[in-house]
Amino acid sequence: MKTVYDHFARDSFDSPPPLTGKGTAKAIHFVMSFVRTKTFGEEYTEDSLKTRILYREVGAGSTPTIDSQSQLMAAYVAVIGDVHILAAQRKKVPRKRIITAEYSVENDLDVYRLSAQLSVINKDNIRSIGDLEGRISKLRIEYEKQRQEINEHIEEYNRMVSLLEQAQLFKQLSAKSKPSDAEQLQLKVCRQALEQNDIHSPADVDALREKARHLGIKISALKDNLEGCRKRYDVYSDIAKTYGEISQGDYISRLVEEERQRRKYVAKKDKRKI
Repeated sequence: MKTVYDHFARDSFDSPPPLTGKGTAKAIHFVMSFVRTKTFGEEYTEDSLKTRILYREVGAGSTPTIDSQSQLMAAYVAVIGDVHILAAQRKKVPRKRIITAEYSVENDLDVYRLSAQLSVINKDNIRSIGDLEGRISKLRIEYEKQRQEINEHIEEYNRMVSLLEQAQLFKQLSAKSKPSDAEQLQLKVCRQALEQNDIHSPADVDALREKARHLGIKISALKDNLEGCRKRYDVYSDIAKTYGEISQGDYISRLVEEERQRRKYVAKKDKRKI
């Protein structure tokens, strides 16, 4: 049997690095972990970072034209108008969408967020809160399904990587004229693993390496799809949460109260300075 595996001594079998299932999910939380809100009105807040990142690919120009307004859309159109007024009259916290620009209604983060959400509702043809909740449920199921598929592929990929590493080790140890007892044991273990997986020659190792490469590409594409699914889920969930506040009449009152508390805080701070 040794003569079959002597072929390994003449070839190189560099193996790709193993994969993990973490990917790049939670980029929002990674960025936000470096920023903490300390005072009212501070430009760099967790909410502004999260909102800008979440909707950066959506855009929020003027309110989109709506053919037939559903209750969901009509509620958004109405509340955007109210927030416009609050922002223009400086009766809400002046959160900026673009930090480096002057504050204005057009640069108000809350106006941007609502407009971006309405753009998604219009673009994705979301007709009601029930429709939205149904999509959220489907996305949750789809995300879990994709996640499990990726983990299965990663497990198989890492198995291939392990075999390639064993082939490389077998090659290195086979080149030694007098391997130690420990090295002879390693040779035996590697040989058994390679035999069990029908790897008998350098060509077999090359084929395994190519298979691992293609699987790695597939995993990368699946991770991109998973990230897209997660982003869509986050956007839809954010819309559902916002609409809940709007429908209960809490959204505008919360903005007004938030500004009242901010002014109270600023007044106290200025009084201490005196």
